[in-house]
Amino acid sequence: MARRARREGTFYGWYVALALFFSIFLSVGLRQGYGVFVSTWQDDFSVSVATVSIAAAVGWLMNGLSQPIFGRITDVMGGRGVILVSLLVMGGGSVAMAAVPNVYVLIGLYGFIISFATGGVSFTPAGVIVARWFRRKRGVAISLLTTGGSAGGLVLVPFAAYLLAFSNWRMAWLVMGLLILGLAVPLIALVVRSDPAEMGLQPDGDDAPAEGDVQSGPPAGPLDAKRWRDSLSSPPIWQLSVAYVVCGVTTASIAVHFVRWAESESISPGTAAIAFGVLSGINGLSVVAVGLLSDRMPRRVLLGSVYFIRAFAFLALVFLPGQAALWSFAIIGGMSWLATVPLTTALAADVYGVRHLGVLAGFINMAHQMGGAAAVYLFGLVFDRYNTYDPAYLAGAALLVLAAITALSIKERKYSARYAPVSAPAIAQAGSAGASTTGDSGGP
Repeated sequence: MARRARREGTFYGWYVALALFFSIFLSVGLRQGYGVFVSTWQDDFSVSVATVSIAAAVGWLMNGLSQPIFGRITDVMGGRGVILVSLLVMGGGSVAMAAVPNVYVLIGLYGFIISFATGGVSFTPAGVIVARWFRRKRGVAISLLTTGGSAGGLVLVPFAAYLLAFSNWRMAWLVMGLLILGLAVPLIALVVRSDPAEMGLQPDGDDAPAEGDVQSGPPAGPLDAKRWRDSLSSPPIWQLSVAYVVCGVTTASIAVHFVRWAESESISPGTAAIAFGVLSGINGLSVVAVGLLSDRMPRRVLLGSVYFIRAFAFLALVFLPGQAALWSFAIIGGMSWLATVPLTTALAADVYGVRHLGVLAGFINMAHQMGGAAAVYLFGLVFDRYNTYDPAYLAGAALLVLAAITALSIKERKYSARYAPVSAPAIAQAGSAGASTTGDSGGP
């Protein structure tokens, strides 16, 4: 067995995870803060909710399309450069948002440019980096990364609402863009490395195995394949993706329409933003708890439970009155909001290994964003037609039950490296999923 590191001090991988935490904090917070401005843009640009939703819908779609691209680049060249360049574009675009004159430029700048760039500052490249730095503590480490998204919602959504009330929406975007350029870019450049090998380290801080030793930690994924496309013939990638479509539907719709829903219930935007902050704060605790549990029990069970809990949160929005619905959703939804992220990413790494994790996670995240893109626009249409979001929220609850069942159906003990009694190549050859282990090494 490989010997664990006996170096004094904190393993450098935790510094990497913390730096990526901050980049996710800004990226997710920026995206979730969009909903704060929907009503203001509706008035300033004299358009409908559905029209303002187009920019967000295009944004989620572009973000989704970018995920496999950035994931593949991460696999080949490493994630640090992907995140750095994306932060520069995202920060510059956010500064330019201060000069947007109409909804068409909003769609072009936010929908296409900023949103595509946020795909490079997402859980796809960041999750791959963290998965390479950790094996035994992968669930906890990815959960730490994910709490950056929770913190973004907790801090940046109310902060955006404050800036909007204190000044105007143009100043709010200018400030957020400068935060990205002035803080996130230097931090990632100075701290993050794509792989522990770049610093002569091993995952988890282990010593390099002595000659003849068996590598410590989980083996490569049982469905690891030389060509990433071969992984698409196995069931888990589709089960994770189908569930993640629903995750995208429910998170994107709330990110864009939650404040507008609150206003329709005679609740102020500021109160709604605070409630979303409470949701994000509870979610931060939930993500940490899920991370600790996920390294000790089946991840599919936790993932299915998270989707079930979120279904109850959506039902609360329909069947409870205004303030009760607001705070019930914040509490119940907070137990589940981003908890799907570490579970989905870690489970994909357990099944497929890290060789092609970037592109595979990119496909799973693309499914998430495409679901979100459709929901953002359709929820806006529902509200414009019925002056209520209730039919959309009921549909969301039903889809969440479907996602829970799909997640629970994953045969984790058969496909996960955590339960593999033999080497990954042997399982990959013997598995019935059809994941090929032949062909061009790393070919697209």
